Amino acid sequence: MSTQQLPVAVIGAGPAGLAAAAHLTDRGIEPLVLEAGDSAGAAVREWSHVRLFSTWGEVVDPAAEKLLAPTGWTRPDPATYPSGGDWAEQYLQPLADVLGDKVRTGVTVTGVSRAGRDRIVDADRETQPFVVHVEYADGREERILARAVIDASGTWTTPSPAGGSGLCALGEKAAADRITYRVPDLKDPAVRARYAGKRTAVIGSGASAFTALAYLADLAKSEDCAGTKAVWILRRGISGSTFGGGEADQLPARGALGLAAKAAVDAGCADAVTGFRTEAIERDADDRLVLVGEDGRRLNAVDEVIVLTGFRPDLSFLSEVRLNLDERLQAPVELAPLIDPNQHSCGTVYPHGHRELSHPEQGIYLVGMKSYGRAPTFLAMTGYEQVRSVVAAIAGDLDSADRVELTLPETGVCGGAGLFDTPAAQQTDGGGCCAPAPQLVQLGTPAAVGATAEEAPAGGCCG
Repeated sequence: MSTQQLPVAVIGAGPAGLAAAAHLTDRGIEPLVLEAGDSAGAAVREWSHVRLFSTWGEVVDPAAEKLLAPTGWTRPDPATYPSGGDWAEQYLQPLADVLGDKVRTGVTVTGVSRAGRDRIVDADRETQPFVVHVEYADGREERILARAVIDASGTWTTPSPAGGSGLCALGEKAAADRITYRVPDLKDPAVRARYAGKRTAVIGSGASAFTALAYLADLAKSEDCAGTKAVWILRRGISGSTFGGGEADQLPARGALGLAAKAAVDAGCADAVTGFRTEAIERDADDRLVLVGEDGRRLNAVDEVIVLTGFRPDLSFLSEVRLNLDERLQAPVELAPLIDPNQHSCGTVYPHGHRELSHPEQGIYLVGMKSYGRAPTFLAMTGYEQVRSVVAAIAGDLDSADRVELTLPETGVCGGAGLFDTPAAQQTDGGGCCAPAPQLVQLGTPAAVGATAEEAPAGGCCG
């Protein structure tokens, strides 16, 4: 069998992975989707309670819709906002069902390489197929040959830690029973009981943190939850751009989330601590948690900690292929300057496709959330355009692959360069920088908002 007759291995049955499979099918190329979870959209299902801030009209891939049409499937009202659960049940699962045995669940990819070639060997490298090692839930292993590999595995399984250095804070692992790295579902009685009447620290400054704070503030208003308190931990100061673009955001629900968070701060009901980088998490005599900053500050004890500091890609199973990744973001080196928050905060990403996503190892692509490495604010429509271009390139249709046309909604924020995660820098609307001292502010109770976490997996906005 020639390499061209082999399937394209797609890692991950999330939004980008299933869209890639739909585009491959549309071009007559056999996809083989390998999903570690027990169902399509497994990661999305884990934040099923969170509402996207992109509409149905923005989170359905055109090739996927074309594949679904003969089944009688119709897209929900394109102007409405799905939850993660809606997205998984009403779109991702039907799409996986149409793809049938082209999607395998309960399959973990443990390694990717070239057949008979580790990363050192040059000889005849590009003529060899890819070899994908997988392990099934029952422990069985398999070696799969592929003509190309599209890694759409996302970043959901590798959240960033609480530590300000990018490493776990001292004591963070030991306090794992009191720490979560996801927006909690407070409609779940067991989860609600965990936070009701408790003092909870929320670490992070993105939309996930806004969402968690909104949920906790709403919980505090309940009659049976007296004593519920949130403490918002930010590594930088409070400024106009802290809460996003507001009414200037071209995704209204995303802007509304920031506006609700700002209203919450103005109303005043929970403490926020700025300019704080967590160095250690200790237990006090009452078995509560004390956060210790790099500057020596010790915060009042809390009962729970919600860490929402972003995600990072798992590159461990790609160690035998030759990738060209940016040293900061761990994103493809040609894409990194377009999304690097050290360079700009405008949220405007130029159209990009297979060329920006390519690597020295021809035929392997990181797409979807994983392509952004550690950068925030990923939109589903970005992933769909990525896979359209990548699949066209795999098919040899470079005219189509190079014709990348995507206009993304702007965030309404532009804080300039070098201001991210810098406690001593205050971002102004014009991108200037002044230096406020760390301060204690009050956080109020916002109205309910319909937006997903900035660091959510692969939603309308996922970061």
